[in-house]
Amino acid sequence: MRYGLRKIFIAIVYCLGVLVFFEVSARGVLWSDWGFRRIVGKASWGGPRSQTDDTAWRLTFVFNNKTLSSNSRGLRGFSEHAYEKPPGTLRILTFGDSFTFGDEVSDNETWTYYLEKLLPGSEVINFGVHGYGHDQMLLYLQEEGIKYHPDIVILGFLSFDMQRNVISFRDYAKPRFVLDGGHLVLTNTPVPRIEETLAREPWHSKFLDLLTMLRSRYRERSGELKSEMEQVTVALLDEIANTIRAAGAMPIFVYLPCCDEIARPETDMSDGERFFFSYCREHGVQSIYLQRFFLEKLERGVDLKTGHWDAEEHRTAAEGIRAYLVEHSIVRPSQPTAVDARQDVNLH
Repeated sequence: MRYGLRKIFIAIVYCLGVLVFFEVSARGVLWSDWGFRRIVGKASWGGPRSQTDDTAWRLTFVFNNKTLSSNSRGLRGFSEHAYEKPPGTLRILTFGDSFTFGDEVSDNETWTYYLEKLLPGSEVINFGVHGYGHDQMLLYLQEEGIKYHPDIVILGFLSFDMQRNVISFRDYAKPRFVLDGGHLVLTNTPVPRIEETLAREPWHSKFLDLLTMLRSRYRERSGELKSEMEQVTVALLDEIANTIRAAGAMPIFVYLPCCDEIARPETDMSDGERFFFSYCREHGVQSIYLQRFFLEKLERGVDLKTGHWDAEEHRTAAEGIRAYLVEHSIVRPSQPTAVDARQDVNLH
């Protein structure tokens, strides 16, 4: 009897020792810069921005003496916008991530700013937020966007956003929609605050985190994650388009090219572009292809940036969007003054 209990005790101690070994090893791997980047890749931390579900980020920062302003509701730019639309004004809302928000450029260098200048009589309100996925764009649209009674809502799409749709932490804890019987179900709400996350972090198992990360890498390589991303993204885009239509506005989705997509021939679409335009065609959503406008600039010898856009890329996107709206009779043609990326550098 005693011998049997002793064996059980030794087995328990041995198992605990193994678990401690794996936990210490996992912490060592994840705490080292080399190990973290090998497994996770680049990550960053942001602060929460006040919203009813505590899901968003603070307005991000810009570089090289650029100007960043936000109004009383946290929207990019220095202009205030009442919920009620001014009479005779074409109100356009734009949703997206950092490319719509305008990371690394001034308030007067974003494509939303240029678009407003190219469309006299319009009011273009920038709802872009750094790091957002389509899930957060949907929540932001439902909770705040529709209050502005828009005529048009433009969604700036990048393939990076699809990856954010299937995670519950990116820069900061975020909500996540999952599919249950073909329907979107919101999870990870209320989103934990930074203080709560940090308080339990020392006691959280890094070994389990490591296993979760390795499983994610496996799912990515096996194609399982890609399938989930596409299914969730389709459902989110459907809900975004339906929310816009229910608000009496027109949904227009625009693919914002970045990285090697900028110089890619029009006939050689990336996987993200093929998914996007296939979705829009099959689901009856108007879509804008900006590639030809970027290629025209390149053919004229204009140097374009492949990472976060500079003023020239933002201006090119605005010109392409305006051309689409005019060509499809969504807005009436006008003769606006050409937008110069160098004008109005100092807004204050």
